Amino acid sequence: MNFDWNLVIDLGMISIALLLATLIRSNVRFFQKYLIPNALTAGFLLLPFYNFVGPNVGVDSNRLGELVYHLLSISFVSMTLRSNAPTGRRGDHRIIATSTAVLSQFAVQALVGLLLTFALFSSILPDLFPSFGFLLPLGFCQGPGQAYAIGQGWEGFGFTGAGSVGLTFAAIGFIFASFGGVFLINYGIRHGWLKPEFGKGLDTKNVKSGVYPPDRERPVAATMSTESEAIDTMTYHFAFVVFVYLLAYFLLQGLTALLSLAGPLGRDLAVNLWGISFIFAALTGILVKSVVRRLGLEHTVDNRTLTRVSGLSVDIMVAAAIAAISLVVVKEYWWPILLLSVLGGLATFITVPWFCSRIFYDHQFHRMLMIFGVSTGTLPTGLALLRVIDPEFETPVASDYMYASGLTFVLAIPFILSINLPVYSTTTGEMLYFWLAVAVSGGYLLFVAAMFLWIAKKRAFLKGSKVWLDE
Repeated sequence: MNFDWNLVIDLGMISIALLLATLIRSNVRFFQKYLIPNALTAGFLLLPFYNFVGPNVGVDSNRLGELVYHLLSISFVSMTLRSNAPTGRRGDHRIIATSTAVLSQFAVQALVGLLLTFALFSSILPDLFPSFGFLLPLGFCQGPGQAYAIGQGWEGFGFTGAGSVGLTFAAIGFIFASFGGVFLINYGIRHGWLKPEFGKGLDTKNVKSGVYPPDRERPVAATMSTESEAIDTMTYHFAFVVFVYLLAYFLLQGLTALLSLAGPLGRDLAVNLWGISFIFAALTGILVKSVVRRLGLEHTVDNRTLTRVSGLSVDIMVAAAIAAISLVVVKEYWWPILLLSVLGGLATFITVPWFCSRIFYDHQFHRMLMIFGVSTGTLPTGLALLRVIDPEFETPVASDYMYASGLTFVLAIPFILSINLPVYSTTTGEMLYFWLAVAVSGGYLLFVAAMFLWIAKKRAFLKGSKVWLDE
């Protein structure tokens, strides 16, 4: 029988790498000290295979990109289907402050990336694609899935290897998150930003190794919402998630048909929309969740199970994303990537503590660490850093972020749509589109500044020369 084994081979290779990464993390002190995520290690283990060995035995990385594209949307659907109750009191600005802090990094990283890109293609790199700088916030703030999906869309406009460049930015972001996060925890304890007892998580055996020891009571990972005799709870939730993703596909097909009626410009816009399909997947998830709530069926949906589905998607996605990086492409762009990553990473490293210590009124360090993690990696990265100092999630930080993510998503839609503006600078030869993108990022920065002044009040510029406001 001549069945197609390609998907099984790719998933098998990723599985082997994840198991090896788990073995390495549980035994090698370096990986434990810096809390290197197993998916990140797995991706780097696979990188040489897919670049040098795989092509010689008929295994290439093209399918990994497709896997990343779909798993990104599945993870978004899984998180948007969760029911998150508000945790703040009336008049408490924790939710909007969290969204503002996240958006601040969108703006900072986009401006750093775009302005540096302008400086480069106006001088020593005239062939550098105008959208190059947007891959910094896409890789750092949005993660490998978005960076790859949108980068792939740009390849059709002449940006060769954009998908791999986006994945490279995301990989560097994960490195910033791991090493930078652990540094912030240790630095914060030494300088009184965080009480020493919160750093005990760094010395916990299961946190270091990434595996619970046999004598440790294990947390509940999920709750049954269906009778297994009828349908397994995991099956029910996975079917629910994939059903929503299919609805998003039909939505995009309908939009594509409508936009095609507008001629070539409409068809080009439709192509760009497929590059950001995760937005439509999340919007579809939000709509379906409201229908489920109105039908009184929300009791069949378990948040923890959806988190497991999302976690599975993200782990495989991160490993596949790094493995899919083309070293040939990275070699061509290595120093602009390094320049933007270092300067953008340093900007995040400095501005996140300064901003969060002033805009939040409780659990400032916990919230700062969470924001830093999601601004350089993904949501699981932020949660992993938070778990070090809040292993049982006893603070409201994680739940506040989950509730704020919906607001952040809505507020970020204009930003994401503006990401394609510099592309038109190439297709039309008109730099106005590039500067419109810069203007949108600047507008976000002004919005963030206004919200910061409103929420932080007198704390806004108190001891402004200090990175951390310690009252």
